[in-house]
This record gives sequence, structure tokens and C-alpha cells, in this order.
Amino acid sequence: MDIIYQDKNLLAVDKPSGINSDKELMEKLVKEFPQLKEVGESPRYGLIHRLDKDTSGILLIAKDNKSLSFFQKQFKQREIEKKYIALVAGSIKSNEGIIKTLIGRDKKSIKQRVYLPSSPESKRTGPRPAETLWKVLKRYKKFTLIEASPKTGRKHQVRVHLAYIGHPVVGDKLYSFKNQLCPKNLKRQFLHANELKIKLFNGQKKKFISQLPKELKQILRTIQKESSDRIN
Repeated sequence: MDIIYQDKNLLAVDKPSGINSDKELMEKLVKEFPQLKEVGESPRYGLIHRLDKDTSGILLIAKDNKSLSFFQKQFKQREIEKKYIALVAGSIKSNEGIIKTLIGRDKKSIKQRVYLPSSPESKRTGPRPAETLWKVLKRYKKFTLIEASPKTGRKHQVRVHLAYIGHPVVGDKLYSFKNQLCPKNLKRQFLHANELKIKLFNGQKKKFISQLPKELKQILRTIQKESSDRIN
């Protein structure tokens, strides 16, 4: 687990896929940074936000309680700029778009679900407004590589929204469609938090970048070769 950046208030790490950000990751960080035991509540400690277990990328941790409140406030007020790289099933017709729905928990499972705009909103337990911007980065024979920018922070938001428009994240075991095509050797969902911009205590805007992991780059090389072979 690489440390992207740190100062006296903030720690930015590059979370690998397969690690739970709430518990496993914080247990590892507390061993290296014992002062985190004094921040927030166990087992999350100074964790400012979350990433799904099988999503890799930038994760922020506060080093003290004052910093935790400062940075979490920016998330709540939608002042954070986040970007994800996702490989989705099929070919999206448009080159860019915006998805606006309500998202809430499916009472019958651990999944989140999309609600129609006419559904009653709730600030706590029911469906809440969710908005995701997206644009195409590259097109393949049977897949599309996109950049997704969630403007709200609902659980599973990017995954739910992409499935809602008919193009689920490939490798997503929870929101994929039945018999959905998946690249060979992909062992996880192809979703990576590659960019995050936040305001530091000194008022400076700081942008963090996380490069696409090697295994995902290899998947792109493989499907690029397959697409070229079919054309030739």
C-alpha cells in the first residue's frame, strides 16, 4: 500500500483492490501511524471517506479529529472533485453524459437501487439524490473505458448508475447482468479511483493522482489486442 502524500493533517494512500477500507486498511495503518487510534471511532479511526473493497485508488485519512471534521465537511458539502476510471460492458452510444436519479438501499439485499425522481426523498434512510458525470475515454470491440465523476457520495453510486444505464462495470459481482461478458483473467471489478482534489488547511487546492494498477492495464492491452485481431 503506497503512501501518495502526507502532512501533519492528512494522509493519502493508494488502496489496492481486495482490502476493506473500514477495517483491514485501518488496522494496517494504525500499526504504522499509532496516533490514528486517537482519531474518530474504532475501527474507522481517521478514515475520511470509503472505497468499496474491490475498488482500488485514492483514500484519505485524517491525522487528528480537527482535520477529520474539516475534510469530511468538504465531502458533505460536495466540494470534493473525484474521478474514477471504469471499464463497462458494451458500447455506450454517446461520448459523454450525466446520470441523475435517487439512490437508496434495496431492503431485500445489500444492494443499492435506483428510484424514480418522483419517489419521496429522505435525508437518512430512504432514497437520496445522486448525480454522476461520465465521458468516454476509449472504445473497444465489446467494452467501453470511461471516466466517471460522482458529484454526490452515495454508497456504490458509480456502480449503480452505470448498471442503471445498461452498462455495468465489468467484473462487478453485485450489479452485473446475467451472462454479462467479462474480459479473461479479470479477477475484480474494473473500477479505480484515480483522481481526487481537496482543499488543505492552508486553503490550497491539492490534487492527488493514482495510476491505473498493473493488472488493469494488462486487461486493457488484452482486449485491445483481441479487438485488433478481430478487425484484421
